Amino acid sequence: MSQITKAQAQLAFLPPRFNLWVLRLVTWVLPYWLTSKLHITNIDVTDIDRLVEVYKQSQMGRFRLVMAFRHPSNDDSFCMGYLLTKILPAAARKHQISLKSPLFAHFVYDRGIPLWAGKIISWFYPRLGGIPIHRGQLDEGLTSARDLLVNGQMPLAIAPEGAANGHSELVSPLASGAAQIGFWAMEDLVKAGREEDVLIVPIGIQYYYVDEPWERVESLIYELEQDCGLTVDRHDSIVAIRQSDGRPMRKLLYDRLYRLSQQLLYQMENFHAQFYQYPIPERPPLGADISRTEIAQRLQYLLDFTLQVSESYFNLAAKGSKIDRCRRIEQAGWDWIYLEELTNPNNLSTVSRRLADRIATEANLRMWHIRIVENFIAVTDSYIKDRPTLERFAEITLLLWDLVAQIKGERSAKPPRIGNRRVQMTICNPIPLSDYWDRYQSGDRQARQATIDLTQELQTSMEGTLDRGW
Repeated sequence: MSQITKAQAQLAFLPPRFNLWVLRLVTWVLPYWLTSKLHITNIDVTDIDRLVEVYKQSQMGRFRLVMAFRHPSNDDSFCMGYLLTKILPAAARKHQISLKSPLFAHFVYDRGIPLWAGKIISWFYPRLGGIPIHRGQLDEGLTSARDLLVNGQMPLAIAPEGAANGHSELVSPLASGAAQIGFWAMEDLVKAGREEDVLIVPIGIQYYYVDEPWERVESLIYELEQDCGLTVDRHDSIVAIRQSDGRPMRKLLYDRLYRLSQQLLYQMENFHAQFYQYPIPERPPLGADISRTEIAQRLQYLLDFTLQVSESYFNLAAKGSKIDRCRRIEQAGWDWIYLEELTNPNNLSTVSRRLADRIATEANLRMWHIRIVENFIAVTDSYIKDRPTLERFAEITLLLWDLVAQIKGERSAKPPRIGNRRVQMTICNPIPLSDYWDRYQSGDRQARQATIDLTQELQTSMEGTLDRGW
């Protein structure tokens, strides 16, 4: 988490300013970036012809296009960029289909990303056609996304899961943003007397390791065990890995991950009890045999209390899902850090400015709690137990690494790379909003239900792209 010690001017809207030369630079650099920085050696796309066809029809003016892509990793945007700039045009040439340049998309991103990613992102994203939004708010970003979907040269790309969930084989509950923007675009098209439909194309993204770097996973688990004060004999795990002894190896590593997760839970319960008056539920000694159900209940209880710590400070009600609550806390913190009156700082006295700095510092510290919740909430015992693949072991280990990095104050540290990966992307059947339009315009209640039903169809489509074989 970045250390904010001063109040700052209100966050300005970063309007999209698409620049073709910036796109060409990114197109040239992207293959190198994927292989050397992200260790992605191959991206394969199932049913790419579907995307070629919908792009063609979209450029002919028959409909407006929304690409709703899965968001398991922070690397997804790079994969989407490669899909649009390299794979899509190659597939179009193969079928002798002429697509107009530029082959890219406007994309929605969280306004908070430039705050931790740096000024270069504040410069690049707008020039790639990016649209910043404050999640959960009706702001200039949503207005801009709506207008560009209706009138822009390029389609719109959006990740309905919101934040990366860290699970390549698990789709988080989708927000309704993609469906709602699509319906708003339909409203604008109808008002303008235009006959285009709006299509949402779900796109699945799944990551696999090219080799099986079990030793790297074990090594990372060991680093986390040391950070958490656990002593462990690694001998049996390493021998099992080097002998490629499948089920025993997985059992050994699973037990160590489970013990590590239990240790973290105990430590966080003790921390909140000592400093925030957390009423620790009755629990057996650390290391005792505890049911998975009990662990899950205690974790949810702790996460709820952790959010209350920040909510009580910002005077917020605990409403909605834990992710919804995280977003409201984040926005409240931003409201105390990024102040309208600092647009012209000369209007403030020295004392007023220093008091604003004090509040900004405290608000930033209180937002630390939601980062803990965001990481803990993604750690699920059943994810590995149900299908103990290397990918799932690696993902849970990396989530725990990120959690420990938050606790250690190393949020800006880059996550370790476990090994080379390949990516499987799947282009799903397009969903025409005209199928829902009659219901949507039949009244407020019907409009809400149409939005829910469309979002559920999108969720089902994305879940259908997951490789569940074992």
